Amino acid sequence: MADMRDKDDSDKQLLTAVQAALAAEHAAVYGYGVVGGRISEARRPEARTAYDSHRARRDDLRRTVRDLGGDPEPSAGAYALPFPVPDPAAAARLAADIEDRVAGVYSDLVRASEGARRRGAADALREAAVRAVRWRGGSVAFPGLAERSAAPEASATPQA
Repeated sequence: MADMRDKDDSDKQLLTAVQAALAAEHAAVYGYGVVGGRISEARRPEARTAYDSHRARRDDLRRTVRDLGGDPEPSAGAYALPFPVPDPAAAARLAADIEDRVAGVYSDLVRASEGARRRGAADALREAAVRAVRWRGGSVAFPGLAERSAAPEASATPQA
């Protein structure tokens, strides 16, 4: 009986972590829409590639939530940005911030999952950390771990 409760708790934690990753990907897709509108022409292909990657992961996470018996969290109509984005420099900062946030939720998903799902989450964390470095022009000591990172604390939150 205790084994069943442990499995149920583990399944709930996994579904919660997958839903959090899905929410982060929704916010990332929105955020990259802003980045794409403000980033310099030279960096626009980089923004497009990141946008496409986040869309693909978002779609994959929707399927995963369904596979786990949940209803995928919908995207918000709009998200509050952590700071104004009036120019290409701010757009690059926003892209780095997005990737830091995404790395954080994938760090949680790595902890909550195992097997192929864990490898996929670790790959997503690595990709986000690499993109953050490219956007920022430097790295943080522990990507995905907010308490060890020099990344800003602000969060992109849905707007009603």
